[in-house]
Amino acid sequence: MKYSEIKQMSDAELDSQVNELLREKLNLKIQSRTGQLEKIARVRQVRRDIARIRTEKAARAAAQANG
Repeated sequence: MKYSEIKQMSDAELDSQVNELLREKLNLKIQSRTGQLEKIARVRQVRRDIARIRTEKAARAAAQANG
């Protein structure tokens, strides 16, 4: 997911996307532990997408606090 796509999402969409990615991260972690994980790079991608969304949410909160 690109940062430009994230910037266009609403706050509710960002929240639902983070929840979805966290569930996927958990599933990937379970698959990794059981030896069923095929795409190892997906774990890294999911972690980075979560970080991008949380960064955008923090920036929006800071912008709103500063007025």
